[in-house]
Amino acid sequence: MTDIHRDAGEAVDSVLVALADPTRRQLLELLAAQGEITATTLAAQLPVSRQAVVKHLAVLDAAGLVSGGRVGREVRYAVRPAALDATARWMAALAVDWDRRLANIKRVAEAGEREERSGPA
Repeated sequence: MTDIHRDAGEAVDSVLVALADPTRRQLLELLAAQGEITATTLAAQLPVSRQAVVKHLAVLDAAGLVSGGRVGREVRYAVRPAALDATARWMAALAVDWDRRLANIKRVAEAGEREERSGPA
């Protein structure tokens, strides 16, 4: 495996791990809908503490899904779609591969059925 493929695989892994948690998915949805907002504003909309929100945001940030930037004394978070887009492309490529495999299985099964119906020569 090349370094590029390994790095891409690790990036996809971190995105999938980050998205495995329902609270993090909810945070991502809120950020996507509301734009740049603070952890305090996010915590007010969720049944978790501000500290929990900050920890979840750190996981999302490490996965490249959000970024935080200072605006005065506040840290405002925003969605970074590139990592999610890369993961979606990986999933689409995986789906194409599975579709190809399933089409081959179908072709082999149908060929077997035709041979069965035609019987021995």
